[in-house]
Amino acid sequence: MFQYVARRLLVLVPTLLLVSMIIFAVMRVLPGDVATMILMGPGGDSGAARPEDIATIKKELGLDQALPIQYANWMLGLVRLDAGNSLWSREPVLTEIWRRLPLTLELALLTTVISMAVAIPTGIVSAVKQGTWLDYVSRIFSIVGLAMPNFWVGTLIILFLVYQFGWSPPLGYVDFFDDPVRNLQQLIWPALALGYAQAAVVSRLTRSSLLEVLREDYVRTARSKGLRERKVVLRHALGNAMLPIITVAAIQLGFVLSGSAVLETVFTLPGVGRYLIDGIGHRDYPVVQTLVLLFALKFVLINLVVDLLYAVLDPRIRFA
Repeated sequence: MFQYVARRLLVLVPTLLLVSMIIFAVMRVLPGDVATMILMGPGGDSGAARPEDIATIKKELGLDQALPIQYANWMLGLVRLDAGNSLWSREPVLTEIWRRLPLTLELALLTTVISMAVAIPTGIVSAVKQGTWLDYVSRIFSIVGLAMPNFWVGTLIILFLVYQFGWSPPLGYVDFFDDPVRNLQQLIWPALALGYAQAAVVSRLTRSSLLEVLREDYVRTARSKGLRERKVVLRHALGNAMLPIITVAAIQLGFVLSGSAVLETVFTLPGVGRYLIDGIGHRDYPVVQTLVLLFALKFVLINLVVDLLYAVLDPRIRFA
């Protein structure tokens, strides 16, 4: 087990290096000059900026150096846990991320709880009641969730609350420990929008995986022994059907952490996702590069944790 984890962690290094090179190159080829945007504003006339002023801003930001030097400085800074300062706010990037991270983590936690609370029961009912009206309702619920983008669901939620109740979610963000009620009022709606999309995927997979397991010989043997159907499904079938479900749920969690950017913008939440969107719009190189690298690290670590959970859930799995 230790050797397996060590090998996976070693693979992490070249993976992150490759991701860092790609995002560094992509940010440099995007249209728009950050120095001009700082002088004239994101929507300003780029032709009105004087070349000497642009050169001065680039020198202050270190953008006048050769690209390999810029990349080396950025990577050396990350090794020292210093991602540099934002080109716009001039605040340390890691400090800003740390300040926004609790909101995004709380949103991801709420989303995962909601999605699992909905997806697992609906998937089980759909599999056990295959071909009945309950199965059809569950499948329609899943298909609609897969078809509708989460930002559209979030917009519909806001419109419904405004037009039906004359109420909209509070703007900004209040920490849970400062005001739990207001905090939940702010986060429950984007969590529902994200959770619906995630629940649709997991529910479909739960149904198909459980149907496959319910056809196995050992399940028929358990039924022939006179065990109650609930015990057969929950104790004998569901545990063996959980492996692919955990894999997809973990991947969905990764997408929630990195994909909440649009909903954080829709609901005006100052989270990490919105910080990324603002960074892209401003061509804020250190912000975008660091966040993309952190998202890549997150996916690699989540996959590692899932692989280790396999050995816990299925004793037949061993890592040499």
